[in-house]
Amino acid sequence: MAIVFISPKKRQKMFFLGITVLFLLFISFVSFVVFLSKPKVTPEEQVSITPKININFKILESDKIKYVQFMGKIEKSFDYEALTDENILKTGTILAVSAEEGKKALAAMGLTVNNFEEAKVGRDNPFTPY
Repeated sequence: MAIVFISPKKRQKMFFLGITVLFLLFISFVSFVVFLSKPKVTPEEQVSITPKININFKILESDKIKYVQFMGKIEKSFDYEALTDENILKTGTILAVSAEEGKKALAAMGLTVNNFEEAKVGRDNPFTPY
């Protein structure tokens, strides 16, 4: 019968303790090398290199730029309640640049505006399905 001085569980604990200590020593050595090393000195000519920029203003005179159409104003959505000439209540949504433009468009359609407000965008509860 063999005499065992250290049990297998103790040997396993010692092994993991040794691996952990070696790992911590390695991490500390790497961190000291990285964080305590002095930065390399770079020459002045490499620190601030200003690029030479040439702007070609002749492109502004080309036909591609002369006939560019810029985007107009973005239309908003407005909800309205209005009365027709026969006093029938009509509700709906109209797209217009501003509230005044929307009211003018409704007046041109022969409607008398009762309620006019900008439509809410989005949903109150984002978790409801479409």
